[in-house]
Amino acid sequence: MDLRTVLAGAFIICLAALLGLYWPSAGRKSEAAAAMPDSAGGFACQVSAITDGDTLRCADGTRIRLHAVAAREKDESCSPGHPCPAASGAAATAELTELAAGQRLQCRATGRSYNRVTAICRNESGVEINCAMVQSGTTALWPRYNEQMPICDRS
Repeated sequence: MDLRTVLAGAFIICLAALLGLYWPSAGRKSEAAAAMPDSAGGFACQVSAITDGDTLRCADGTRIRLHAVAAREKDESCSPGHPCPAASGAAATAELTELAAGQRLQCRATGRSYNRVTAICRNESGVEINCAMVQSGTTALWPRYNEQMPICDRS
């Protein structure tokens, strides 16, 4: 073999190795795919951070937007076209922290929103977080999404 053939072979092997590191394999789910419901209809989330009053992050990097609720933004504004609760964004963030921080949640995905999984989640005590947030007054119910998949399920 000449040097050119050896170098070409080495290049192909290196390229294949790099692609293997960055290209999701058929047998491995991405974070977002892993967060989507399986045949049982749910997924677990070990909460690693509370982003704001209606968004949290799981230890695996998945971001969850609570389904059918709306909290004020960090700057206390309300996005145009979104329901606007009377409570502050800080109050909503504190309430979500109380309900979910550090806990392992059981969630049911309902869709996607801005690279986040929208979901209805229960904490370790069995409390439906979405419902508790609305009942606390720190978030507003978003009727359009609640009609599609209701929160505050009593089952």
